[in-house]
Amino acid sequence: MSTTTPELIRNCRRCSRELAPGALVCDQCHALVHSEQLDRLAAEAKTLEASDPRQARERWLMGLPLLPQDSRQAHWIVQHARSLDALAKRLQPTPPSENKWAQRLGPVGPIAVLLAKGKFLLTAVFKLKFLLSFLAFFGFYWAMFGAKFGIGFAVLILIHEMGHYIDIKRRGLPADMPVFLPGLGAYVRWQALGVSLETRSAISLAGPFAGFLAAVGCTILWWKTGSPLWAALARSGAALNVLNLIPVWVLDGGQAALALSKMERIIVLTACLALWLVLGEGVFFLVAAGAGYAAFFARDLPAHSSRATTAYFVAVLIALGVLLRLLPGQGFGMN
Repeated sequence: MSTTTPELIRNCRRCSRELAPGALVCDQCHALVHSEQLDRLAAEAKTLEASDPRQARERWLMGLPLLPQDSRQAHWIVQHARSLDALAKRLQPTPPSENKWAQRLGPVGPIAVLLAKGKFLLTAVFKLKFLLSFLAFFGFYWAMFGAKFGIGFAVLILIHEMGHYIDIKRRGLPADMPVFLPGLGAYVRWQALGVSLETRSAISLAGPFAGFLAAVGCTILWWKTGSPLWAALARSGAALNVLNLIPVWVLDGGQAALALSKMERIIVLTACLALWLVLGEGVFFLVAAGAGYAAFFARDLPAHSSRATTAYFVAVLIALGVLLRLLPGQGFGMN
């Protein structure tokens, strides 16, 4: 699952024309949709350039998703970020000798060194959020299903979330490492300012696609070893990723469906009903029910259709369905 923090602007601030979802430039007056945010980021970056060029570089780069990729402003930011990175490397100070300060301060030296490291230690603790939450997540499923299945299932969820994370980072967008919630799932927090609905949908579908690849790996190990453990992990992983494609807002399917027109949502509905009838897997009926609601009752239809997202969505569903067909059992069970 991935979570975003977009700022939705529905009307141009200059001419008040209604904007298409995810638009970066107004079609009427050609004004930048996120000009106020860009001005704020530029002001913060300029303030930081003299004292902290590395932080200034990060501020400038945060403006890239708010600009068309081929714009002069975007090209200037990329070039300026490179120069700031070079400047930061030149200005990087040589770390002071902690031993020298400890000797000067005598018996309170070790305390001074500890306080100096406090900021670093605090930062390290926050960076451990990913690892600590994953260990708690693993511990929860270990207690429920045993060590072998527990760690295997936790790794499957990790691979799913890393699918989101890697797809976000390869697009040059800021993202945090996954956070795991024992018994509930996991999520990747990222900023989608100025990103199109089609891009956000692709990022949402990257998780289930990575989950499919992980389930394929477990299936291959089951064929090689004959161990029911690998078959159980493959089936539970595949079924869980199908479940995650239900088009409701909290799941990946809900985020992906935002880029689909009414007809495209009906196509997903039809594909799920066909998979349900052919495979007998009830989880596809749940996805079909969600797609039906999104097609006929939801009011979040986009201004433009997205055939690429539709093809991606249906392809992942079919791939997971084929995998479930090859595995023993039904649903999440190994009967």
